[in-house]
Amino acid sequence: MSPLYVVEGVRFNSSGGACDCLVHRFGNAADQPDRVRAYGTDLTDTEWQEIRPLLPVPAWTEGRGGRPESYCHRVMLDAVFYVVDNGIKWRNLPVDFPAWDRVYAFWRRWRRCGLIGELHDRLRGKVREAAGRDPEPTAAVIDSQSVKADAVVGADSRGYDGAKKINGRRRHLICDTIGLLLAIRVLPADVTDRQAATDMLPALPTRFPTITKLWADSGYTGVLVVWALAVLRLIVTVIKRSDDVKGFVVLPKRWVVERSFGWLLRSRRLSRDFERRCDSSEAMILWSLTMLMTRRLAHRC
Repeated sequence: MSPLYVVEGVRFNSSGGACDCLVHRFGNAADQPDRVRAYGTDLTDTEWQEIRPLLPVPAWTEGRGGRPESYCHRVMLDAVFYVVDNGIKWRNLPVDFPAWDRVYAFWRRWRRCGLIGELHDRLRGKVREAAGRDPEPTAAVIDSQSVKADAVVGADSRGYDGAKKINGRRRHLICDTIGLLLAIRVLPADVTDRQAATDMLPALPTRFPTITKLWADSGYTGVLVVWALAVLRLIVTVIKRSDDVKGFVVLPKRWVVERSFGWLLRSRRLSRDFERRCDSSEAMILWSLTMLMTRRLAHRC
């Protein structure tokens, strides 16, 4: 895991010194014009103070390769949040942001190096502490959501979900008991819940050794429950819907992950799957929840 953002020893390369991101302090942000924040997705000062200490430190600040960056980290985060929340194409970024290819290069580097995952996990720990819980969860909920895929999604990474009658991809989420994301896999829609769970669950005890319970719906019944208990020492409880109940009914524990899916759909970029690659789709989900948790810590929503 990358070290945290430097807090002490403030020194500016830029003339104005208006921002305290590392690129203004040690990089080449002075070469770029300042930007006036004008959109609802822009980080407020309170949100920036919450997220700034948790940002991964770039390699160039520690002599681990690469040249100093030229674009303010706060501006780059604003640009990515704008894309995720408004669902626009990268090329349609407003002109007051850096050039779209520079923003996309930033987003792609964070996806490839796992930096967005690190930031997301650090924010999750802070949100859990703010809610009066331990940073590490002891129980989780698993479920999936099928979404239609855009035309750019190739046939090798899409499938047909016969139950939902959706041609696209399926998002498999493992959340804690307050709905925060613990693990994500985006797969073709014809991959069943049990197949995805068999692939995801072995890594769960390693990342979260405190988790001993997992709630799921009827799509995870069968040998998966026995296998998880025998191999992973994980108790999987299947919560089934009663056959004599009609209409919408809130089921214990299962509503938690359903609410998390609702949070995702508040970001227009996630209304369907627009990403060519599954790991890009996973990164977009992490960015969406990062934005949500930052706002929650700043008490904006």
